[in-house]
Amino acid sequence: MNKFMALAVNEACSGVSKNHGGPFGAVITCKGKVVAKSHNIVVSSHDPTAHAEIAAIRLASKKLKRFNLSDCVIYSTCEPCPMCMSALMWARIKKVYYGCTKEDAENIGFDDKKFYNAIHVVKKIPSIMMHRKECLEIFKLWKKKNDKVVY
Repeated sequence: MNKFMALAVNEACSGVSKNHGGPFGAVITCKGKVVAKSHNIVVSSHDPTAHAEIAAIRLASKKLKRFNLSDCVIYSTCEPCPMCMSALMWARIKKVYYGCTKEDAENIGFDDKKFYNAIHVVKKIPSIMMHRKECLEIFKLWKKKNDKVVY
């Protein structure tokens, strides 16, 4: 087994044994060295976004002191869900290695399928616009800001 995937599997096992969340582990590497590793901590953190990939991104960004991880690779025990894939895209990670498929996750009770299906449906979640005028003010302020960090 690939050594980085083995670390991801160990992370997933650790998380499962501690009841931190589902059987998901992730390892982020940079230039062949481990930068961050984590497992799903949704349950222990009471945070629905604390999937293994996102937890690993947070750790890697903190350690490297940057949000652009374009020179990094991630190893995950499962195909990233739409939320994690989006986070990986925001982090600019260009390569993902994964073990189990989304169908595998579905077979053990995870309902990611509805999220994959929602991607193709506009406004699956009810959306109501409010306070646009006030919110545009901060957008204008950002646009004018000379020392902004673009991401």
